[in-house]
Amino acid sequence: MKNFSSFKRLSSYIKPYRLSFFLVLFFTVLTVIFSGALPYVAGLPTTEITKNVLAGESLNFGYIKQTLLWIFLVGLGYGIAQLLAGVLITNVVQSMMQDLRRDLEQKINRLPVSYFDRNKQGNIFSRVTNDVDAVSGALQQALIGIINALLSIAIALGMMFYIHKVMALVALIMIPASFFISKMIVTKSQTYFNNMQNALGEMNGYVQENMTGFGILKAYGREKQALEGFKEANHKLQYYGFRAAFISGLMMPLVQLTAYLTYIVIAVLGSYYVIAGALVVGQLQAFIQYIWQISQPMGNITQLSGVLQSAAASAKRIFEILDEEEEAVSEAYLSLPEEVKGEVRFENVGFSYSPDKPLIENLNFTVKAGQTVAIVGPTGAGKTTIINLLMRFYEVNDGAIKIDGIDTKKLKRSDVRSLFGMVLQDAWLYEGTIAENIRFGKLTATEYEVVDAAKTANVDHFIRTMPEGYAMMINSEGDNISLGQKQLLTIARAVISNPKILILDEATSSVDTRLEALIQKAMTKVMQGRTSFVIAHRLSTIREADLILVMNQGSIIEQGTHQSLLEKDGFYAKLYNSQFAEEEMSE
Repeated sequence: MKNFSSFKRLSSYIKPYRLSFFLVLFFTVLTVIFSGALPYVAGLPTTEITKNVLAGESLNFGYIKQTLLWIFLVGLGYGIAQLLAGVLITNVVQSMMQDLRRDLEQKINRLPVSYFDRNKQGNIFSRVTNDVDAVSGALQQALIGIINALLSIAIALGMMFYIHKVMALVALIMIPASFFISKMIVTKSQTYFNNMQNALGEMNGYVQENMTGFGILKAYGREKQALEGFKEANHKLQYYGFRAAFISGLMMPLVQLTAYLTYIVIAVLGSYYVIAGALVVGQLQAFIQYIWQISQPMGNITQLSGVLQSAAASAKRIFEILDEEEEAVSEAYLSLPEEVKGEVRFENVGFSYSPDKPLIENLNFTVKAGQTVAIVGPTGAGKTTIINLLMRFYEVNDGAIKIDGIDTKKLKRSDVRSLFGMVLQDAWLYEGTIAENIRFGKLTATEYEVVDAAKTANVDHFIRTMPEGYAMMINSEGDNISLGQKQLLTIARAVISNPKILILDEATSSVDTRLEALIQKAMTKVMQGRTSFVIAHRLSTIREADLILVMNQGSIIEQGTHQSLLEKDGFYAKLYNSQFAEEEMSE
């Protein structure tokens, strides 16, 4: 079916484990053979007892004991084969899911930053966790279950034709009837299962977003609005979930109804053949059991239908990530020179986040090695976009960005990014010790290098005042230290990476004046001898910059030193004087 096409792609993950999978099939076939033989063997003592009673003979206990032994051996073989098949399929499925998660992780690392700008983090998390778990659970339950069911139906049908062809043809009617019912219901319910998984991803995204900003929600008294938003997302999930479960739930009773009708017809027809002498009682007993051996697997398939439909929707969402367009890879790369000086040149650069809204057009400027360039301008002017282009988080639409005369498009992204150290406005730390967070900039750094970087960033004293010093654990939210302290740690992280080019993106915008001075002092140390790009709203922090680029609406409208721009009495001067006036008023 079209809706289950994602399962075809999942089959490629079985290939590395095909030997184990073939063993699963072997033991499943054995399970079905033993299961198919059991009703026939179980009917033998019944037939013998009936024959002895009707003939007025004593019971043939020797034959009955022999058939009972056969029943025990067949049942034992059934149990062992079923156990081995279950163990092997568990190993195969979990190994497949391990490979799928690995591919997802590798894919995510190859996706462009723009993908994460377009999609909520919670929705991506849902695909990597909930959707993979849904597929894993479905394969665990359904893979062996469906194979078992289909083989069981085939063997049961074969035994029914062996016992009595006419009765088998009558019983055969229930299979196409059940298939037609199943197909009709699956077609109707699959849309709801797709919508249900999408709604689950949206709800996870909403929860993740609100949990991240929980303190802000509390501060502004937005709990009620957040709850209403959650109710809306939850109601949407409940709406699709109920309809998906209800419609798929109709399958089991409708399929069972066809089985009961078949049972009634066969019971009447079989009794007639027994009376007519064309069938013995034991064969009728076995035939009726075979009807249940067909209806029960079909019932199992219908029960698994909901799980399979949910898994199909989840697999579709997983493969949507795996099919996303990756960052373009060049076939031929240039190598970085042995000594990178750090000269940066923008040549006729054009860029837009969307084709219909151009942001940067024909941008040109040169930053000499070791210079500090400050980029200022109103919100939305394109300041952070410059950094995104420098780091190749986004590719330029026109023109070229060159480092030491080499077009960055001709270099590996990893090589380009290895040249940069970044300190952003939103200081990001992960759960781990202070030393581990600093060492993130250079994983091979020694303890001496970690401490030296902390001293350069003016954060060593703060660290030593903590109870556990460099071994202090930063929690998962990173909120057990202040914003200023976090920012100093990110500067230490940049220092330890020893970058050729440093990017400071509004690194002091969220701290007080005292900490700003401390951070500014640390940044001045770090910038010495390095090409540095500084984005700052507080213009007082960039007076010493070698070059100031004033941007507005994606273009450089003024450039020069702090003093020369003030003398021009243009856009920069007005911006600076307005800030200076605001600072005086605040004092």
